[in-house]
Amino acid sequence: SFKDGTGSLNVVESGEDLPFEIHRIYYIYGVEQFASRGAHAHRNLRQLIIAISGRFTVDLTDGVNSESHTLQSPDVGLLLPPGLWRDLHSFTSDGICLVLASHHFDEADYIREYPAFLNWTLTV
Repeated sequence: SFKDGTGSLNVVESGEDLPFEIHRIYYIYGVEQFASRGAHAHRNLRQLIIAISGRFTVDLTDGVNSESHTLQSPDVGLLLPPGLWRDLHSFTSDGICLVLASHHFDEADYIREYPAFLNWTLTV
């Protein structure tokens, strides 16, 4: 982050700040109260998740260990390696989730059923 009298500038550069090249950028917003997003894992995709507005919580598990992170600042990101099940929830009405991804969209990379995810973790 760079701050001066005119505001703040946050920078994320492939190869400098991230251990991957950015191939896709998307954002999630307008999530209804009590709704959740995610509920999947990726076999290969890496992501950086940033709350560019508002607040939301990211629950992660590798099938054994679990942790929860509340993101609420545009100068803090959560780096996700492949192989983690994620659930995003508790979005504030102004919550905007920005995601920088290492690969283009590939449906075959998704694991969308939790029992299948647990089985997959036994094979990697």
